[in-house]
Amino acid sequence: MAKKLVIKVTAGLDAPERCSQAFTVAAVAVASGVEVSLWLTGESAWFALPGRAAEFELPHAAPLPDLIDGILAGGGAITVCTQCAARRDIEQKDLIEGAGIAGAQVFVSEIMPDGVQALVY
Repeated sequence: MAKKLVIKVTAGLDAPERCSQAFTVAAVAVASGVEVSLWLTGESAWFALPGRAAEFELPHAAPLPDLIDGILAGGGAITVCTQCAARRDIEQKDLIEGAGIAGAQVFVSEIMPDGVQALVY
């Protein structure tokens, strides 16, 4: 079993099922005791802003704000891609508490060690 799970979300409101799956897997993994790093890229970057996750709706899916709260409360990390943030004029001061901004070099450093499983949604 992987000791750490790094999940990259590439979808937001444009692909709600894929987006919801990524957040759900991250929240379940954290609740199961797995170390989780969730990366928000593309349209999912918007969900790192206060109130934006509440705009997401998908029938039969857990509310995105609840999933995010569970990830952060369980010690999971949420990171917005540097370029994705810049393209959307998102700065660190704009993010929800507990989220950060980092680039590809940090992502690569997280996925390369032994015992890490990376997933892309």
